[in-house]
Amino acid sequence: MTTHTNDTIPVRSGEELNVQKLEQFLRTRIDGLPAGELTVRQFGTGHSNLTYALQIGDWEAVLRRPPLGPVAPKAHDMEREHRILSALHPVFPAAPEPYVFSDDSDIVGSPFFVMERRHGIVLDTAFPEGVEPTPDLCRRISEKMVDTLVELHALDYKETPLAELAKPEGFMERQVHGWIGRYERAATDDMEGIDELKAWMTANIPASPDPTVIHYDFKLNNTMFSKDFSQLTGLFDWEMTTVGDPLADLGAAMSYWIQSDDPELLKSGMGKPPVTVLDGFYTRQEFIEQYGKKSGRDVSNMKFYLTFAYFKLAVIIQQIYYRYRQGQTQDKRFAHFNRFADSLIRHALAVAKGT
Repeated sequence: MTTHTNDTIPVRSGEELNVQKLEQFLRTRIDGLPAGELTVRQFGTGHSNLTYALQIGDWEAVLRRPPLGPVAPKAHDMEREHRILSALHPVFPAAPEPYVFSDDSDIVGSPFFVMERRHGIVLDTAFPEGVEPTPDLCRRISEKMVDTLVELHALDYKETPLAELAKPEGFMERQVHGWIGRYERAATDDMEGIDELKAWMTANIPASPDPTVIHYDFKLNNTMFSKDFSQLTGLFDWEMTTVGDPLADLGAAMSYWIQSDDPELLKSGMGKPPVTVLDGFYTRQEFIEQYGKKSGRDVSNMKFYLTFAYFKLAVIIQQIYYRYRQGQTQDKRFAHFNRFADSLIRHALAVAKGT
């Protein structure tokens, strides 16, 4: 399969890798690399980890490393993501194959790992040129997304090395209190309604269904489709993956699943609205109902999970804004993220209250 869109850019200033050291490392750790020089380009999307396309002759791979500057404890753990992919790739084909991990910061300036490069179409804010986004196509893509999440949640994690990572008891309590703590450490502006929201979430933590593998960052622009959209050929960004409450995974997915009647800042906080606002894509309600039907899980209490998911997204946005405010990143895309975080907190509270 060839790349349908040019999804890489020249490496951004200040985010360069030491190509010579990296090539030496790859040649000592990966067998059968062809002759020729290593070339490096960058994937321009994403607000967190830095991801690069590597090529030597016809050999290709992807390198992931944490963002520049100080990072939150336990965040951006490259070794953990490498372990997760090593466990999942054999049983869940959408997960790319990992090749090698290194914690030697002397090579690219931080720990990193290298994995298989996949080609296909990643949808974000527009369809590729020449593709007509008919309502029928949009429904089929929605269905593939539901099916993939159901398939992931159907894996028996006890049969994989992920059993070692699993601490499913008390998962939602740890999540709620942990994300409240992260918010407090990254707080900058006074956010209206935040205390009420924290109190509501703490008082309404549900009993979780049986634990499953959860991706926890499941969204359209982390997935890849074949050229004709008949197959979902890749699922990426596994750094948040754990064993926990599958409805928390569904809630997180729905916080990214924007629909056409959402508030403006929710639609455009990250830039242009995603394609899910187009006619034919499932609404969140349809997505949740289809997931419930296909997985057999009770989805009647999604209000809590959606509220928490919007709060969690607000915290992630606030953490990025905090790094911007502290001068740890100069990326101007983040200058308005305090307003976006504020909007998400208000939206979370509205969902909690059912307004």
